[in-house]
Amino acid sequence: MSPGLGRRRLVRVPGSSANLGPGLDVLAAALALHLELEVVETGSFAVHSDLDISKDRDNLVVRAFERLHSADEFEFRISSTIPLEGGVGASGAAVVAGLMAADHIFELDADILGLATELEGHPDNAAASLEGGFVICDEGKAHRFEAPLGLEALLVVPHEAVRTEQARRALAPQVPIGDAVFNLARASMLVLGLSRGDWDLIAAGLHDRLHQPARSHLYPRSAVLLGKAPKLGALGATISGAGPSVLVWCQFEHTGTVLELLNREARDWAKVQRVTFESQGAYVTGL
Repeated sequence: MSPGLGRRRLVRVPGSSANLGPGLDVLAAALALHLELEVVETGSFAVHSDLDISKDRDNLVVRAFERLHSADEFEFRISSTIPLEGGVGASGAAVVAGLMAADHIFELDADILGLATELEGHPDNAAASLEGGFVICDEGKAHRFEAPLGLEALLVVPHEAVRTEQARRALAPQVPIGDAVFNLARASMLVLGLSRGDWDLIAAGLHDRLHQPARSHLYPRSAVLLGKAPKLGALGATISGAGPSVLVWCQFEHTGTVLELLNREARDWAKVQRVTFESQGAYVTGL
């Protein structure tokens, strides 16, 4: 029996929305949807969850944990309000949770973002889950800043999912320079608008020509919603990650009205929920 038997940790990790329109693989934001992981050293391995996820070593939380230490003597209890599919960072949150649990239990001081990027293949979701707020990702680092006061979001999650691998394959290996320049300008406007709390700049900065048009055939109703959102009173809308979920950006005072109109628009094909941008990143509590 391990001399440390009985160690317990609780990890709470927010979900995330990546790309944010023009910031493909660079920009992301944490959302107030959370995965909670309790890890208990019992002397045997088990995964407990009401979610439709793997209960064996293929579980993403366990795989991340075992990137740092064997899970042989640990039981994992997993709950989550993050939709498992749809592009709102469920896998990134799971990876961060597993890594942070092992790192905290064994006091390893591991490079969590670096390891999460290896496991995920990209840093944006994991960085937002780790840091909270908004992040700009570059060469293995995440630069964090806060959301402006009064900015809210509505999340439209279609009933039918699209596989991330399929969405990745839809991207062109090369893009016209005009589209690249367009996205550079819009991403810059978005970051400046967020830093200043300038609603006009934020609205102008939500447009994209690199990935959303290329993927629109995979989720046509989500794609149509991008153009409709401003007409419903929102600042705009972006495909969340690889999709098909849509993040609808709102000023606080307009969110209720936009929510009502979105529920009418999406009642036959998606669930709409009000979310906030999450300032608190992932954290671990010893029990």
